[in-house]
This record gives sequence, structure tokens and C-alpha cells, in this order.
Amino acid sequence: MEITIKIEGMQCGHCSSRVKAALEKVEGVSSAEVSHETGLAVVKGEKLDAAALKTAIENQGFSVAN
Repeated sequence: MEITIKIEGMQCGHCSSRVKAALEKVEGVSSAEVSHETGLAVVKGEKLDAAALKTAIENQGFSVAN
């Protein structure tokens, strides 16, 4: 399973690194690729919980675009 998430507010590589680390701690996530340049996160895993992924991003101070 793969989910692409649009993230608002990331300005630099440090921002995307923080989000990547937070997403990879969410249960069920096998990998996450995050780019501040595109504002996208591509998350892969067997069972992904969209609400948990959104919470992980918001806890880092960023917002998820609808």
C-alpha cells in the first residue's frame, strides 16, 4: 500500500527530515520519502492509517492539505 500526502509549511531539508522520521515511527509504515521541494510525502507499508499519518505530520508543526 502507498499513500501520497500533500504537506504545507516545510521550508528546508531539516523540515522534511523531521517529518520523515515521524512518519517512519507510525505503526505499519515500512518507508517514507518526504520532499520539502514538492511538499509531498510518499508513505509505504502493509497497513497504513491515514489519521495516524496526519497526526504525526501535525505533531511536527506542519499541516496536511486536503
